[in-house]
Amino acid sequence: MPFPAAAAAAAQGYGKPMALPAVIFIRRDASFAAALRRRFHVLDFYATGQSLGAFLASAAAAPDSPRAAVVWAGDPVRVDAAFLDAVPSLRCVVSTAAGVEHIDLHECARRGVVVANSGRVYSTDVADYAVGMLIDVLRRVSAAERFVRRGLWPVQGDYPLGSKVHFFTSVLLDETPAMHLGGKRVGIIGLGNIGSLIAKRLQAFGCVIYYNSTRPKDSVPYKYFPNVIGLASESDVLVVACALNKETRHIVNKDVLEALGKDGVIINVGRGANVDEAEMVRALQEGRIAGAGLDVFENEPAVPAELLSMDNVVLSPHVAVQTSESRSDLRDHTIANLEAFFSGKPLLSPVLPQYSKVNGSDR
Repeated sequence: MPFPAAAAAAAQGYGKPMALPAVIFIRRDASFAAALRRRFHVLDFYATGQSLGAFLASAAAAPDSPRAAVVWAGDPVRVDAAFLDAVPSLRCVVSTAAGVEHIDLHECARRGVVVANSGRVYSTDVADYAVGMLIDVLRRVSAAERFVRRGLWPVQGDYPLGSKVHFFTSVLLDETPAMHLGGKRVGIIGLGNIGSLIAKRLQAFGCVIYYNSTRPKDSVPYKYFPNVIGLASESDVLVVACALNKETRHIVNKDVLEALGKDGVIINVGRGANVDEAEMVRALQEGRIAGAGLDVFENEPAVPAELLSMDNVVLSPHVAVQTSESRSDLRDHTIANLEAFFSGKPLLSPVLPQYSKVNGSDR
């Protein structure tokens, strides 16, 4: 289906259809690029084999210079002042992730360049994954699966016990108390779309929810902690679900890990650099925290070698967002943001609300 303006021009007999709007595409995803081509003239960086500088210069020199770009947070290309200088016609940047750490928001705002992200496309997938990863760490599901595959069950016998997600205080015949009343205390760093969905899911297990965010949220019943050390000291589990910026880089540091304690577990579905990875590895090696579930890493795709042999650590290759449904939804959402921009309408998921509406149809 062609871009609506082009289709309308052809249908009303105005001669040749309008040229499809040019869009820079910087992501290694051929099927995504193909979907965009149905509505836009796609300038696919990775399909050209050019250096970034040569590609941007070529795009800027084209008769129909691009006014929009689609970029990915997992790509080394940054949309910064140099990028924007190279393509001065650019007025819209759409990130195919919720995170926008690869985009210089201040520079975009200064130049009047609107920015959109993936909105809530991934939120439920990441929330589900975070809960699944927590259960895996506590119940040692992945480690038990490896135990069976290695043929250790008939040799070593019973596998070591895990820990419940939900448990109640009780007194056994030997008067040994079980764990804390009402369930594990889960501290969530970042109570945005994803963090809120994680909280709702864990409430169903009887967990007690605490959180740290930029400010308290009157709409939620959870206890707010103004600093992460305080949150960690009161939590059995720390879930990282915040964006990455200057304030949240290494927000989980040595002091936070010490506050979490030897029985604490950390789950990270935010960004790898939210956690001081070297300090976390040392804490795991020394038994200063009990375990971790990590979908993101500080220097992806590199993973610290020390983590690979730890049975109390669950690792995955930044796939919390990845389902077939979310991939399709992301393509639709990206196209909708671009069409809104080129039609002069508000973006669906603006990151810079003060610039969410511009006349993208002006050439």
